[in-house]
Amino acid sequence: MTIPNDTAGGYGIHVHRLLDEAFAGIEMTQDRQDLKEEMRANLVARVAELESTGVAPQAAARQATEELGDVRDILDGTGPEPDGAAPDWMAHRVRPDPMFLVRAVVLSALATAGLVVLVLAATLLDVPFIGQVAAVVAVALAAGAVTADALHQETTSNHPMPTGRALGYALGAVLALASLGAGWLYLSEGDLPWLVGGALTVVASVALFTYLGATQTNRHKEWVVRTQASHAQMGDRFTEDPAAAARFGLYVVTNWLLVLAAFVVLTLTVGWAWSWLAVLAGFVTMMLMIARMLFSPRP
Repeated sequence: MTIPNDTAGGYGIHVHRLLDEAFAGIEMTQDRQDLKEEMRANLVARVAELESTGVAPQAAARQATEELGDVRDILDGTGPEPDGAAPDWMAHRVRPDPMFLVRAVVLSALATAGLVVLVLAATLLDVPFIGQVAAVVAVALAAGAVTADALHQETTSNHPMPTGRALGYALGAVLALASLGAGWLYLSEGDLPWLVGGALTVVASVALFTYLGATQTNRHKEWVVRTQASHAQMGDRFTEDPAAAARFGLYVVTNWLLVLAAFVVLTLTVGWAWSWLAVLAGFVTMMLMIARMLFSPRP
């Protein structure tokens, strides 16, 4: 970098002028602008350090800038942003509605409180049966409300879902959680109607989700559709490598057989309240297998 010798004024003025001249003629992007500001801060700090040793401000600014070197070498790898998903995402970015975030936090807190009550009822406290029912209802309704509210929000990549369909998904979530709650209450009290009600709500939830999924239309915005079309030719590893797909299937079957065995053993030894940890461990293991096998680098 060529350093002019005719700058005057405080070292801050020297640094700003020298840096602006070094970047003259360079096409600026957001990454390059951020890097320039970072360089500016580092140069100011370096000049202050040199001045503390007795170097004159102008000489300190020149020395610090010379130590920086040619900015074009530093800028390698921060070239103009190519056309693609990142510029589209920035151009169409939609910020979350603050009130939606507030509602989500409040409803999540309500659902968490209900779960705490159920956990305490299973482990430590003798919670009245009506309290357990109220906790199940609170968890189910809160989850359903969050589901409907989230689907009805416009996002960067999706248009908002129509109110009726969002409420349908919310109802499906409520029924699914209500079925789990009914199973909980059946195990707590042993009343057969809870078991029957849980089975019916499971069937209703599955049927509703099946209908909603079968009739779901595209919610993606136009720029997302364009991006997906441009990447459609990439394919996936399981399609291109049947052996990897077969191995994954065997791993999944083995994983869930072990989960089932662990679930039964834990239920018979420490109680069913803790046996669900086996299911959680199995789910985590399966997600790790997917990440490792489906998205691992190809040779």
